[in-house]
Amino acid sequence: MLLSSPPLNYQEQKAIEDIHQIRDNVKYALRAPRRWVGLLRRNMLARNIRGSNSIEGYDVTAEDAIAAVAGEEPLDAQREAWAAVSGYRAAMTYVLQLASDPHFMYSDGFIRSLHFMMTGYDLTKNPGRWRPGPIYVRDEGKGEIVYEGPSFELVPGLMSELLAQLNQEQQPRVMVNAAMAHLNLVMIHPFSDGNGRMARALQTLVLAREGILESPFCSIEEYLGRNTLEYYEVLAAIGKGSWNPSNDARPWLDFCITAHFIQASTILRRIVETDRIWSELEQLIKIHRLPDRVLYALSDATLGFKVRNSTYRAVAEIADAVASRDLKSLVDAGLLTPDGEKRGRGYVASPILVRIREKTREPKQPPPKFFEELYLPGLEPEA
Repeated sequence: MLLSSPPLNYQEQKAIEDIHQIRDNVKYALRAPRRWVGLLRRNMLARNIRGSNSIEGYDVTAEDAIAAVAGEEPLDAQREAWAAVSGYRAAMTYVLQLASDPHFMYSDGFIRSLHFMMTGYDLTKNPGRWRPGPIYVRDEGKGEIVYEGPSFELVPGLMSELLAQLNQEQQPRVMVNAAMAHLNLVMIHPFSDGNGRMARALQTLVLAREGILESPFCSIEEYLGRNTLEYYEVLAAIGKGSWNPSNDARPWLDFCITAHFIQASTILRRIVETDRIWSELEQLIKIHRLPDRVLYALSDATLGFKVRNSTYRAVAEIADAVASRDLKSLVDAGLLTPDGEKRGRGYVASPILVRIREKTREPKQPPPKFFEELYLPGLEPEA
C-alpha cells in the first residue's frame, strides 16, 4: 500500500487550471524559431541540476552548472560536488531522451540504472541497488532522527507497486501523479543515498512523459532548491517520523501545486525578458559591427552569468581561437569586462549590459488570491 492523493478541492482545481494556462503560453512562446530558445533551455537545465543537488549540500556555481550541461570542466566546484552534479546531469540527459520514447516502461531496472548514474562515483552508496538495511533521515541541525523508512525487506514490493501505478495512463491527473510519485519514492527511501535526487528526477520524468513541456521547463527542481527549508518541512509533516501510507498527502500536493505555479510564472517571465534582451543586443552588435554569434556571450552576461571561453565556444559552436578573438572584441567595444586571471578568467556584464538588463525586466505578478488558501504560499525561485 502506498500513500494516495486526496480528491482535489475547488482551490486546487482552479490552481491547476491556471498552471496549464501559463504552460500553454510558455509552449506557444517556445515554438517560435528564436535563436535564444536553446540558450534558455540550457540555462533552465543548469538551474534545475544546481537546485536539486544543492538540497543535498552539493553546491556549485551557476557557471559550473552550465559547464556541466555543456560537458565542460568546472573551475570552482569541489570534487564530490562536481561528481554529484555530473552524475545528475547524465541522469537528466537520460530522462530527456526517455521523455518522448514511445516504447518506454517504468521498471525497477530503469530506476536502479538511473540511481547508478547519479551515485556511481561512490560505491559505498550502493549505486543501482536497493538499500540492504534500515535507513534513517537525520536533522543535522537538531541532531535527531526525523524519519525512519519502511523495512528494507518491503522495498522491492513497494517499488513494484509504485512502478505499476506509473505505467498506468497518467494524463488526466499528471501533475498530481508526478507529485505522488515523488512523495512515495522519498517515503519508501529505497536507496542508501540519493533518494531525494531520484524522487525529483522521477517527478520531472512523469511530467515530461506526458508532453506538458520539455523536461527543463516543467521541472520544479529549481524552486525546491531555493525553498529547501519549506520542502523539508512539508515532507516532515507528511512523514510524521516513520512509514505510514495512510498519512494525509494534501499538504505535499498543495506545496507542489504552488511550486508549479511559481515556477511556470517565472519561466514565462524569463521568456519575455530574454526576447527583449536579444532585441536590444541585436541593435547593439549592429552598431559595433560584430558577428551575430556574440549574442550568446552577451546574453549570458546580461542575465548575470560569468562568460567563459569554453561555455561560449560550446554554445556558439566555434573554435577556441575564434572564441578568444570574439571575447577580446567585446571587451574592446566596452560590452564585457574581464574578471579573473589565467584559467579562472571570465567576462561579466559591462555597465551598458547592466542598463539593458534593468530596462528589460518584467514586473513580477503576485499569485492569485486563491493560493492563500493552499498549504504554503510559495516563494519566487529567482530574482
